[in-house]
Amino acid sequence: MAETAAAPAEAAARLDQAAIDRFAGRFASIAAEVRKDILSPEGEEDFVAELLTALFARGHVLLESRPGLGKTTLVRSLGAALGLQFGRVQFTPDLMPADITGTTILRTDERGGLYPEFQPGPIFANVLLADEINRASPKTQAALLEAMAERQMTVAGTTYKPGQKYTDGSGDVADADTGSDAAGLFHVLATQNPIEQEGTYPLPEAQLDRFFYKLVIPSPDDGLLADIVTHTTGVQREKSETAQHVDGLSFEELQGLQALPPLVETPQSALNFAVQLCQVLNPVSGRPSALAAANEYVMYGPSPRGAQALILAAKVRALVEGLPNINADLIAKFSGPALRHRVILNHRAAIDGMDSDSLIAAAIQHLRDADQG
Repeated sequence: MAETAAAPAEAAARLDQAAIDRFAGRFASIAAEVRKDILSPEGEEDFVAELLTALFARGHVLLESRPGLGKTTLVRSLGAALGLQFGRVQFTPDLMPADITGTTILRTDERGGLYPEFQPGPIFANVLLADEINRASPKTQAALLEAMAERQMTVAGTTYKPGQKYTDGSGDVADADTGSDAAGLFHVLATQNPIEQEGTYPLPEAQLDRFFYKLVIPSPDDGLLADIVTHTTGVQREKSETAQHVDGLSFEELQGLQALPPLVETPQSALNFAVQLCQVLNPVSGRPSALAAANEYVMYGPSPRGAQALILAAKVRALVEGLPNINADLIAKFSGPALRHRVILNHRAAIDGMDSDSLIAAAIQHLRDADQG
């Protein structure tokens, strides 16, 4: 992504098989811990693996689903498995930006004098759950923009760096000089409820584009629903049966693991596929798309962040599968979460029953047909 910070200095300078195997092992271990609390379908709808993919690509995630499908539990379990500081903000129409970032208050010293003291908000965390983000006003939603893009924010003229190592208890978490890496580990995982529109403020396209992935958690089928009910209504589970910090996984190791995906090779054929997919979905004046449906239904197509997300997501999944390079099939397989919120459709699409996932699938098939032809 354009806002991705430089990799930690201690990260490996090259990618070898041992590093690939270590990454795949850690990915599987974290996913196994999260799945102690969350039951998800397997295959391409495995949102636990998709959430981890975005995290290892240093991205933010927008989660959308009907109520009661475990969005909050998913994020909380992820924080526990990673051993990171967890923060939560319940977005409401009267929420103010200072309720997220924090504010400066006046304190009284021992002599009776007044001095300013910064009270950090919930954004000073490693994993921040922005629950029902579309219920807050645009002004409050915008309070997340700088932090999401730059991994830093400015309050009353002072720049702060959320996402530092809070678990060691050293120093003030709101200290502008905390940590040597301004990026730290900071991930916004926002949720929104698609079935309630009254009293909500849809996220503007510019803010949607800040999210690396948009994950749509599907309603469970009969078998999965039965498992969920059994899992949550039985006797209280032992602590060891819930998501716990993965043994030996440190803050520094997580930073090192996040530095590995950029080292995965990108063949020219894979790069061309990602670029062409975004261009096909992005008809502009003077450059119509080769896909007729895109010309008919697309109002705004993917920005360059869309192509970046395609490549980075494929690199993460290549490491998970033990591969040293990406390919077009990996890009196509995970293109939905990376592009569905970046393909903005017009009113005609709604009338004709066309959605962004269907259009992305049609674009992929178009490129494959053109390649075979």
